[in-house]
Parts: sequence; C-alpha cells; structure tokens
Amino acid sequence: MSNDPRLFIDAPLGEGQAVPLSREDSHYLINVMRREEGDPVRLFNGRDGEWQATVAKAHKKNAVLACETQNRLQAAVPDLWLMFAPVKRQKNELIVEKATELGVAQIRPVITTRTQSERLRLDRFEIIAKEAAEQTERLDLPVVHEAVKLDQMLEDWDESRVIIYCDEAGDDGARPWGGDTGRASQALGPLTALRGKPAALLIGPEGGFTPEERDRLRSLDFVHAVGLGPRILRAETAVISALTLWQSVCGDWE
Repeated sequence: MSNDPRLFIDAPLGEGQAVPLSREDSHYLINVMRREEGDPVRLFNGRDGEWQATVAKAHKKNAVLACETQNRLQAAVPDLWLMFAPVKRQKNELIVEKATELGVAQIRPVITTRTQSERLRLDRFEIIAKEAAEQTERLDLPVVHEAVKLDQMLEDWDESRVIIYCDEAGDDGARPWGGDTGRASQALGPLTALRGKPAALLIGPEGGFTPEERDRLRSLDFVHAVGLGPRILRAETAVISALTLWQSVCGDWE
C-alpha cells in the first residue's frame, strides 16, 4: 500500500487532467505534508476510482496536480445507512468518523424524545467523513443528511429498505422478538436472514428510546429488532459494534 498523500477531490479525474486544489487542500498538501513539485499524490472523487498524480504547481493557496494513471477502478460500497440519535459533540464526531471507516453509504441523524443535542454542524461532519475516507482507502464519501425527527422518518420510509433497530431493552410480551424470552434476538441470526437486502441501522440516544417510540418501532413490519449483548452500550460503542457485525455478516468483509 502506497504512503503517498491521498486527497478527495470534487472534480473529474482522468489521464492528463489538471486538478486545481482548494485553499484548504493546498495548505494541507504543501504546508503540512511538505509536498513539492513532482511529488506523488493519490486522488479520488467517488466516481472515477483512484488516480496517481503529481504536484504540478506547489503553491500554499492554489496548488495544482496532474493526473497520470489510474490505480484502482471505482467500487461500490455496501448499501448500508446509519441512523443515529445525536449525542454530545465529540461523540457525534467519533460516530461519523467510525461510520465512514466502517463503510456506510449514508449517515442520517435522527431526533428522538431523549436526543441530547439537536444542534449539529453538518459541515463539520462532512469534513470528518472526508478525512476518514482519505485515511482508510475508501473510494467515496458517505452522504451526510440533515437531522430528521424519528416519527417523520418512519412516516416517509421506503419499506423496501429494512431498518435494523438495535434495542437496548427488547422486552415485548405481545410480539416477542426472541421467542419465549420476549427479548430481541442477538444480532447474528437476524442479520444472516437479512443478507442481501438494503438496510439501515438505527441506534438510539443515551437513555434509550421511550416506551412509545419502542412501541411504534415494534409495530412496523419493515423494522427488525436485534440485541447487542447482555450489557447496555454507550451510543458510540453501539454504533461501532452494530456496524462491525453487519459488515462481517452482510457487507464487504465476507
């Protein structure tokens, strides 16, 4: 694996293509990474695969790169969305970073009754996702959406995509997800049954979903509840655990 710096560029990439950099990327490449004219750089844009380039103009505010050869063809990411109830700022940023590293296609904040913070800096989320993709060899960026209320999200949902609801409690005598115990089935079995289907993982807030929210989720046929073990997990831990399980069973870790 090459150690050349790697940048996401929102511009066409192809042999002989001149690629002007933004002020921020120019600063990073020239001032932080200390690249000079003729030095190698790798580029990707989410459409054209990864390209090998060189620094054609080393300027700290408006550097220019020259595309030379294609390193990798564009590859699709697994069709998985992450929906999470925002928590505290640093934890939100950790969730976005790890979700990008773990290969989600879309990141969708969901506002629930117990959501701690509704003020989100989506521009900051996009920067974090870009940096994580650059560092982890992704060929694209996840799409980051505006936050939406849980009720509205469920009302507008396309039922062809299943929601995998990570239920921290799981008790439900009327509709026992886990059989006679009334507990949500642990994740591996349900995930195996859902292999090949477009999916969205839903992670609740610190403090969990309210009984009313859980009842609403349980009432929907396109929602599948799973458990993440016998311990209550922090929101950010639940995100990482659920994404890891999904990737190992349904995603590109197979």
